[in-house]
Amino acid sequence: MTRVPDPPWALLAELTHGCPLRCAYCSNPTELVARSAELTTAQWSDVFRQAADLGVVQTHLSGGEPLLRRDLADIVAAADSAGIHTQLVTSGVGLHRERLAVLVDAGLRSVQLSVQHPDPKEGQLIAGARAFTAKQRAARLVRTAGLPLGLNAVLHRANLDALDGLVELGLAWGADRIELANTQFYGWALRNRDALLPSRAQVAAARAAVERWRERLTGRMELVWVAPDYVDGTAKPCMGGWGALSLTVAPDGTVLPCPAAGELLGAAAPNVTEHRLAWIWRESDAFNRYRGESWMREPCRSCELRATDFGGCRCQAYALTGDAARTDPACHRSPDHPVIRALVDAPRDPAPVPAYAYREGGT
Repeated sequence: MTRVPDPPWALLAELTHGCPLRCAYCSNPTELVARSAELTTAQWSDVFRQAADLGVVQTHLSGGEPLLRRDLADIVAAADSAGIHTQLVTSGVGLHRERLAVLVDAGLRSVQLSVQHPDPKEGQLIAGARAFTAKQRAARLVRTAGLPLGLNAVLHRANLDALDGLVELGLAWGADRIELANTQFYGWALRNRDALLPSRAQVAAARAAVERWRERLTGRMELVWVAPDYVDGTAKPCMGGWGALSLTVAPDGTVLPCPAAGELLGAAAPNVTEHRLAWIWRESDAFNRYRGESWMREPCRSCELRATDFGGCRCQAYALTGDAARTDPACHRSPDHPVIRALVDAPRDPAPVPAYAYREGGT
């Protein structure tokens, strides 16, 4: 008898794939959802009611850039009315005092702001747009409004050496939390991987810097380091296990166990316009496919870490081998790990990280 999964606690609501930035490290799918195919305000309201009934207590309103949704305040209000804590995940572009006040009145509880580099010119190269001033203004507005502020920096070859500056920027902007997330290679990031992969020396220096900052900031700020699994040779736990803790709703209503699972599942991915969230979470093949351990092969099946890392990332296994049931090649025990090692140890061209050809709104 199949075990009934515990309820999810978080929902990533990808409101749109439209974005004013062109970041090479973006993990959005290369086939973007068109603005015309996005869920309506009423449909998102229903999603939040269903999510609350299922057990969700927190939602990250993300994209793309969620500020491109003119109905964002109504979406925030719908989540808040359902009893779900709301966090806006934003580039800061388009966040002005009046807009933020409306969002706060609607029930917005916190903001996570992305930043590409502490130097504005370098940040422009990475983001493909001038956005530093807008981010700085957004941080100031969020702090003035009294909301918790998190800063997220995706790390790669073009900014790992600036880690000290990124932390100093977070301190100057009054961040409560800084997430230093080494690039996860899905979507556009996978396409741009050769330009993004750092050297082992860069990663080692950045890791040492993080430890120094953690000692200095103990009790003052939360500093999160999302490990570079390609370099470390250690599989990252797949979202706490496939379909275990959270779910993602894409702009068109596609429901996924994690943000990167769209390509893996393809046409088998369920949609909230066709099925209830409760059915998708508990009964759909898409969410049950890699739960537990029965799907595992060797070396995962007999590995003592199988209940800790869950065999690694299913999406990464699929992206690199074409078989989602294989051991994540990032793991040093995987028979496919030489693929990763060859990529990491290959000579690197020091050319700037390119901006990718983002199609606005997926149109």
